[in-house]
Amino acid sequence: MRIGVRIFLGYFLVVGLAAFFLLDTAHDKLEPALRQSMEDTLVDTANLLAEFVQPELQAGTVANGEFAKRLEEFAGRRLNAMIWGVPKNLPNHRIYVTDTKGMVVYDSDHLAVGQDYSRWNDVLRTLRGEYGARTTRGDPDDPETSVMYVAAPVYGDGGKLIGVVTVAKPSRSVEPFFAQAFGSLARAGVVVLVAGLLIGLLLSWWLTRSLSKLVGYASAVGRGERVILPELGSGEVGLLGRALDSMRSQLEGKQYVEHYVHSLTHELKSPLAAIRGAAELIEPDMPFDQQTRFLGNIRRESQRMTEIIDRLLELARLESRTTLPTLSEITAADLLSFAVECKVEQAKVRGVTLKQQVEAGLTVRGERFLLNQALSNLLDNALAFSSSGSTIEIGAERRDSKLIISVRDYGSGLPDYAQERVFERFYSLPRPDGAPKSTGLGLPFVREVANLHGGDVQLTNHPDGGVLAQLSLPD
Repeated sequence: MRIGVRIFLGYFLVVGLAAFFLLDTAHDKLEPALRQSMEDTLVDTANLLAEFVQPELQAGTVANGEFAKRLEEFAGRRLNAMIWGVPKNLPNHRIYVTDTKGMVVYDSDHLAVGQDYSRWNDVLRTLRGEYGARTTRGDPDDPETSVMYVAAPVYGDGGKLIGVVTVAKPSRSVEPFFAQAFGSLARAGVVVLVAGLLIGLLLSWWLTRSLSKLVGYASAVGRGERVILPELGSGEVGLLGRALDSMRSQLEGKQYVEHYVHSLTHELKSPLAAIRGAAELIEPDMPFDQQTRFLGNIRRESQRMTEIIDRLLELARLESRTTLPTLSEITAADLLSFAVECKVEQAKVRGVTLKQQVEAGLTVRGERFLLNQALSNLLDNALAFSSSGSTIEIGAERRDSKLIISVRDYGSGLPDYAQERVFERFYSLPRPDGAPKSTGLGLPFVREVANLHGGDVQLTNHPDGGVLAQLSLPD
């Protein structure tokens, strides 16, 4: 499982559990809080009614007095109230009054007149001078039928306890408010959960984006590509990326030096051996023509060593670059014209015709000097394998959003065994005219220039004969 998925799932689990426990706690706490609020209201109501019923209870006229009449009128009253979106049309209180023995002397619902309520906690505790309240289910198996009872003492003259008035209210009367409040809370919880998940997605994307960049960078380095460390920020991922880049530079530096020392040593063995052999054969009394021939060999091999070292240093400087700091807009016509102009005299000496064909309006962004050098190397390679009287065609065209610069000769073509090795350092084929091999560094230089420009170079046999070199560069 990818780290981004793990981060998101972990965040989802944390946010989901937090939302679940929040809603579960709210469910457990919200309804009791509403009932406590209802009980507080019932306490006020019961004590208020105790003051109103006191004269009639003391006179013994509660059942048919003004108090009972007013409560009957209240029971039939249309309230037409809208409480926070919840309609309330009829009162849902039950009020009963008991004497000092707990006998019911008045019941607004006419259910318990004459019954003994002295055992019910609301009456029992109030008669004892305590706070009297109880909650009782009408159906023991149905919590929706529970009713809350709150009692208040009724005092006569001299502060003597003469009875108890109880106000009862069904607990389900707070259910609409509970459902409304919990629904709002649940919706808010869902919004918070969704927002949390979106934040989790963004967090996962933000974290994995940097890690994905770093993985891509490491993969490209592993494939041997020249890549720049992407922008990873200043956090831990950025520090890790810079540490990896530093380690890569150090390791590549060591490997680079070892590789070039090995390559240079190998390539210098042949000219050094030739120089040493010629120097050992030269004698003071040797004929002049032989001395001249051996000295010519020494000069030629010395020049070859100088050329190898210069071209190798040139390639090393190019390979050490990872970016092109100065890019300019170059027209393809100017680029090819300059390359052809530089090789005209060399082509005349070899009896080769240079033919140029460029589509109008083609441009490329790049470093002019490096592109000129790359084209010069491709033309040198084509000239080396072209016979006198032949033609070299150089052209440019746009293909698949790329500028394709092609150099085609009409020589003998590439042998099968050489097609996979032409871009290896120091690999060179024998010249058709018997001239010495080149340093084998020209085509690797072209490949490095192409890579720096984000392009590619290919050398293939043309179906109609000769070799076709194609340098592709992005627009």
